Amino acid sequence: MGQNCLGSIRSHYARLSEKEKKIANYILENPKEIIHSTINEVADNLGVAEATVFRFCKRIDFKGYQAMKIALASEIMSPIQQILEEINENDNEKAVAEKVFHSNIRTLENTLQILDFTSIKKAAGFLTNANHVNFYGTGGSAIIAMDAYHKFIRTGISAYAFIDSHFQLMSASQLTNRDVAVVISHSGTNKDTIKVMNTAKKNGAKTIGITGFPKSPIGQNADVTLFTSSEETEYRSEALASRIGQLSLIDALYVNMMISNKDEAKKSLEKVRDAISETRV
Repeated sequence: MGQNCLGSIRSHYARLSEKEKKIANYILENPKEIIHSTINEVADNLGVAEATVFRFCKRIDFKGYQAMKIALASEIMSPIQQILEEINENDNEKAVAEKVFHSNIRTLENTLQILDFTSIKKAAGFLTNANHVNFYGTGGSAIIAMDAYHKFIRTGISAYAFIDSHFQLMSASQLTNRDVAVVISHSGTNKDTIKVMNTAKKNGAKTIGITGFPKSPIGQNADVTLFTSSEETEYRSEALASRIGQLSLIDALYVNMMISNKDEAKKSLEKVRDAISETRV
């Protein structure tokens, strides 16, 4: 399957500059016109330089304007073109449920599209070689951190997650160069989470960031960063929609780690299953 142009624009949208957003809006609103327009015509219509349009195409992961046009043409001629469905107050329960599910599916597709598999490999390597792995996040991201702990405790390594920000800082201060801190923040600008990441780095720990914004402090300063993509609607913030992408990134890291350390992981998993089985009737 070729690269999805409209999906790529939406997945990068929150991180575009104002000029780039102007181009993005024009393409999203006039896709059929774009495939019949030259780069010069688009630039003239928007009052920007041709070079700006070209850079925009590179920004959304195409080699140039022509490559983007080809992808866009095949996409809008396809019966399976993506349609952004806004939830409105007149929708019934079935329509709302369907739109929420479609939004989650788009989040996963867009996150997969911008996923850097070199970063996944590097992050999985950090985790596999770690003595301790601590997961950090505040608010909604704290729930993702707890979910990660729930998974990684099955791997056989020492995994922890802390809800309280003071506990997070104290635990980060005890990490060493054999440990890993996974910091989760959709905005990448949460002060508490940044402080925890900096504390972990100061003590030599490897840091893995999970965020939606590459230019944020966490996006720029973690040793390896994994990015999610999501869309905001009137009834659902971008941060809420991003959770499904964050959970899936954690799952991908967990499964990669289980595969690379399968013998010890299998023993650990059996211990967990035995312990849990005693809680069931």
